[in-house]
Amino acid sequence: MAPRAAFFYDYPESDGDVFGQGRRERIAGLTDLYPHVVHGGNFDEHAPHLGDVEVIFATWGMIRFEERHFAAMPELKAVFYAAGNVKAFAEPLVDRGVALVSAWAVNAIPTSEMVLSQILLSLRGYFRAVRGYRATKGFGGKAFDRRGINGETVGLLGLGKIGTRVRRLLAAHPIRVIAYDPFLTPERATALDVEKVSMDEVFRRALVVSNHIPDIPETRGVLTAAQFSVLRDGATFINSGRGAQVVEADLIATLEARPDLTALTDVTWPEPPAPDSPLWTLPNVVMSPHIGGTVGDEVVRLADCVIGEYERWARGEPLVHQVTAEVLATMG
Repeated sequence: MAPRAAFFYDYPESDGDVFGQGRRERIAGLTDLYPHVVHGGNFDEHAPHLGDVEVIFATWGMIRFEERHFAAMPELKAVFYAAGNVKAFAEPLVDRGVALVSAWAVNAIPTSEMVLSQILLSLRGYFRAVRGYRATKGFGGKAFDRRGINGETVGLLGLGKIGTRVRRLLAAHPIRVIAYDPFLTPERATALDVEKVSMDEVFRRALVVSNHIPDIPETRGVLTAAQFSVLRDGATFINSGRGAQVVEADLIATLEARPDLTALTDVTWPEPPAPDSPLWTLPNVVMSPHIGGTVGDEVVRLADCVIGEYERWARGEPLVHQVTAEVLATMG
């Protein structure tokens, strides 16, 4: 018999139906699917009918399980999470030995594509040129050294799923890539064709620095004035990872003192910044409202990933995207 399965999420389909475009029906064909979507607000209502559920298909809005959830679902064996970051709910599942899969590698695709576009525009001096053009009414847009991309240096902070995908996208361009990642082995650096350097060296050498450091307690507040102050003339700092790594006051002070620099921030801490934060008004800051993730019709790629993982699990094959305790410890 097909295993009993249920959907767990609390995410408006208007923001992108993760299990749409036939994915919901596909899951129903592979499992004995409970006909309702469960979430934190209605769990107690549905709990009496979940005792035989072995498999959860989830996305944004997944419950963090407590003892009462486990007690109601004693047969639970696996959770297939069609989204990225699992930090908010993963630990109780992993600790109980429930197999947890995340589509975080697929969720990295749109962010890495956005970062690639920002890197290429930055290497052409686009953002600095636009500011100068506006400020001088047409006479100062190109009044600085613009070297283009050929042989320039880009620095990546962190080579997790997104950082690695960014590096692979950059391989199509004549760009030198340096990287800081304490977990980067010499063998992997060679395979990715990156030069492993210190964090400070990334900031000193790269014309564009892109942050992909995982958001764990040890990395909070690690990007300070000591790094920002040594950025090259006209450099760009891109943050599409998490805002907590940045000491905001230090970044602001540096940008105020260095109008040649540009900061492209898709994330901040807090998010959004305080209403009186200079990040809203500094001319050399471009803030976007955390739009790097998967949206719209892209979201079904996340479902495809976990459906493929479910099929491997059902056949007893090794999982490709499993989140183990070791993976969770370094996950952003």
